[in-house]
Amino acid sequence: MAALGDATGLTFDAQGREVLTWQAFGDASRSLARDIAASGFAPEVVVAIARGGLTLAGAIAYALDVKACGALNVEFYTDREETLSDPVVLPPMLDGESLAGKRVLLVDDVSDSGRTLDLVAHLVEASGAEVRTVCLYAKPHTIREPEYFWRRTGNWIAFPWSAQPPVAV
Repeated sequence: MAALGDATGLTFDAQGREVLTWQAFGDASRSLARDIAASGFAPEVVVAIARGGLTLAGAIAYALDVKACGALNVEFYTDREETLSDPVVLPPMLDGESLAGKRVLLVDDVSDSGRTLDLVAHLVEASGAEVRTVCLYAKPHTIREPEYFWRRTGNWIAFPWSAQPPVAV
């Protein structure tokens, strides 16, 4: 992936996407973990919104020394800037009963429209958990601002784990 710089110091690929490198991801996830710890919120469970939130959830869970992790699968984006009419929760389902009374950190890569983050936060809250949200990026127009985020951007983002096309046999 060829990257082009701009005056802000951000890097963009040939498709105009803001590029997040693995190094920047590592720095960002560590910074977010420090922000969470400094806020006094001590999660007992880290829940990723799969697939985008899986990598960040693992990094933050390690940084905060949280061993209880889970994931909830949600489909909303079908392609770049193409979405379903509403986010759809996919199986396997998260065991909501095990979250009752717990402090849960809900993790995704980006709160773009915020609809996925909002849907999952409400589902986890309905199980009786105290929920805080964290994302690498928050978009200016999101309906659900995460409590913790690394950067606000209006750009489309090229994440290191999804910048390449799927491997074909």
